[in-house]
Order: sequence, then structure tokens, then C-alpha cells
Amino acid sequence: MSTRATVPPLTAPDVQARVPATQVSLSRVGVTGVEKVIRVKADGEENLYHADFECFVDLKPRQAGVHMSRFEEIVGEAIDEVVLGEAFRAEVLASHIAQRVRERQDGRRAEVSVTARYPEIATTPATGQATQEIYVLFGTAVASERGTRTLTGVQAQGMTACPCAQEMVAELGRERLAEEGFDPDQIERALAAVPIATHNQRGIGTLYIGCPEGGAAWIDAPELLRIVEGSMSSEIYELMKRPDELAVVAKAHMQPRFVEDCVREMVRRVVEGYSELPDDAFVMARQENLETIHRHNVVAERYGTLEDLRRELASGERDERRHTTVREWLEAPGI
Repeated sequence: MSTRATVPPLTAPDVQARVPATQVSLSRVGVTGVEKVIRVKADGEENLYHADFECFVDLKPRQAGVHMSRFEEIVGEAIDEVVLGEAFRAEVLASHIAQRVRERQDGRRAEVSVTARYPEIATTPATGQATQEIYVLFGTAVASERGTRTLTGVQAQGMTACPCAQEMVAELGRERLAEEGFDPDQIERALAAVPIATHNQRGIGTLYIGCPEGGAAWIDAPELLRIVEGSMSSEIYELMKRPDELAVVAKAHMQPRFVEDCVREMVRRVVEGYSELPDDAFVMARQENLETIHRHNVVAERYGTLEDLRRELASGERDERRHTTVREWLEAPGI
């Protein structure tokens, strides 16, 4: 005789609310790898964003676990209520989800991160070709009794030209032109007029701006993308005709930059362009260059409060204090 599975009653006890055997609070409990496709209507057109979510809440010592199904419910509700019909802002969506997670899970603190990939049409520099480029948006929010602080981020790709190798090639050019009988003035005029060869890298730039509780400001993601792309030697494009290739290569070689230069340029543009942000706002700039003549890649980062960056740019001297990291800023005292 077959045995039928026992179906638990609808009034089953709330196991997650029981007191655990070991009573200690947990810093973060939640879900990762939640994937959603978000449809946003703007100017009569529907744009699609593929988004990954991470949702966490702190857990009290006397609570066995969180209600995992609620995370999925909250994400879906927030997408329907906040995003549809509006311009997509990853940090705004993360903020709404974090506030709901904290309330539904009865936590002191909740943290939500959103990573979204989306297409945007760009125009090539010489022929004006329309080309689809993929960008990445980041949004993180931490909701607590003090309010909600948010982190807005973007990631874009570009091209850099190495200044060091370019200077060596220029010196070689001086020697050979001198051997051909050109005088020093003619040589310098020639080198200033033409792009000088060097090796290149495809760069991946990432930029975050964090707003503290009560200091919410409009952080325009497209503007952050322009800062990231503009910090490199040149923008790059998926589709290019020959005149576009020439324009990109010529621009990059007339504007050579190290990986460090890209980060410093991002920081400078943020400090100058966001004067309305409070001193306790946060900035993180990161550049990774994928090398072509080495087997390794190179990385540079700068992170810290806007107050520290403003002071350092004004004085040219480093503050002796250690730079504030992303995690330290998100988990500031009282958060």
C-alpha cells in the first residue's frame, strides 16, 4: 500500500521566529543572485534592464531566521510601485526595497544592492553611426533608524594610451629625424603635429557617489558615465567605420593617460561638478586597464569622503588619516 505524503497545515508554526539554540545576532542574512528584467517606459519607448539583486537584513539574537520568501515579494512589489513608468535609478529602487525589507523582517538595519545592465545608443565621432553600447548601473541602499543612505555607481569602458612608451617612441623619432638632417625646431614641430605611437589598453572605469541620510541629491547616472569615459584617453564604440577608428586612435594618442591619471581625473571632475554635496558624502573611483604588452592588468583606486578629497585637492598634501572604504562608509557608526 502506497504512503501518501503529509501536507503541513496552513497554520504551521513560524519556525523562523523561534528562539535559536545559540543566541547571537547575525550581521547580514539574506539572498543573492535574484534576477529580474525591469521594463521602464520613457518618452514613449520601453527600455529593458537586466538587474541582479542582493538583499540583507540584520538578525536579532533571539530570532532563528528571516523569512526568505519575503525578499522575493518585496523586490517584485518595489519594481511595480517604484520603477515602472519612471526613469530608472538603481539607488532609488534599492532604497525602497531596503526600507521594506527592514520593516517586513523587523530588522534594525537592511542593505540592498542592485546591479543593472542596459543598452544605450551612442553616436560615433566621425561618421555619426548609431551604435548600441552596454553600460552597468549600481545602486546600494542601507536603511536604519537614522534614515537611508545610498550609493550610486556606474561602470563604462574606454581606451588609454601609455604616456611612458609614447615618450620613448618620441625620443626615438627625435634621433631618427636628426639623422635625416632636420633641425631641433623642425623636429619638435613635427612631433607636436602628429600622434605618437604607443601601446594601448582597454580600460574599465567604475565610479560611485554616496549620499548620507538626509542628504539625498540627484546623482545623474548618465553624467557619471560621461565622467568615467571622459577620464580615459578616448571613448570606444562597438560599431565603427574607418574614419571613426582614426578619430578614436588619434584622440587617444593625443591624450595619453596612465591608470592613475584616469582615477585622478574622475575624482577631480566629481569634486568640481558636485559642489552641492555635503562633506560626508562618499566617492570611490576605480580604473582597471587590460594590458596589451604584459600578461598582467593594472588597477588604481581612490576612495574616501568628499571632505577629504576636497581638502587634498586644494592643498596637494595627503591627510594622514586612512582613506574611508566603501564598507566603512556604509557601516558608519549608528548605521
